[in-house]
Amino acid sequence: LLNRRPIPASVSLLVQVGRFKAGVLEKHERFPKRTYRNRCYINSAQGTDRLVVPLVRGGRSTTGEVRIDYSQKWLTRHWRALQSSYGKAPYFEHYGPGLRDVLFMKYDFLLELNKALLSLCLDWLGLPIPILETRQYEKAPEGAVIDLRNTIIAKKRTELQETEFPFTYTQVFGSKFVPDLSVVDLVFCTGPEAGRLVKSAANGIEQIKTGIR
Repeated sequence: LLNRRPIPASVSLLVQVGRFKAGVLEKHERFPKRTYRNRCYINSAQGTDRLVVPLVRGGRSTTGEVRIDYSQKWLTRHWRALQSSYGKAPYFEHYGPGLRDVLFMKYDFLLELNKALLSLCLDWLGLPIPILETRQYEKAPEGAVIDLRNTIIAKKRTELQETEFPFTYTQVFGSKFVPDLSVVDLVFCTGPEAGRLVKSAANGIEQIKTGIR
């Protein structure tokens, strides 16, 4: 069960999703602030850059009711930022057009955009995992549900984020590796290898959870 949904998703979240047969997006909670629902982080020449999708605020909306604000020219700015950061990355020309197509679909609701981007990321990584939506809000879900809604918070890095992806790779900028950016950083820089790395990290977590060494 997910609600910390980077757009496009962070590497740490994709590793977690890769452990399961399906992912479920939280739709009926009250939309909170300071989460990854409408932001992601990329690597730029100036350091880590935050991309934020502006939202139309409307009282105490649920996550499924939150609309995207297209009165601000964020789409053009974000795409230019991605081109500037990853235009010279080895696999940008291969994966970039698909990302642009999804972004410029101009979905009305944030949940729709997040779901489309998450599905695209899973396809890039070769993870055939269906993405569903909740039918109602449950504070403590029952049954075979792993609740990851509060594991990845925008203003607080968690141990989960820092340890679940043990690999480094060559990034476009800087000599020091920057961990847990948007998955576009991993995909644009490593291409088909990205899927193998994420699957390996997901399998490693599952082995730890089940006591296998």
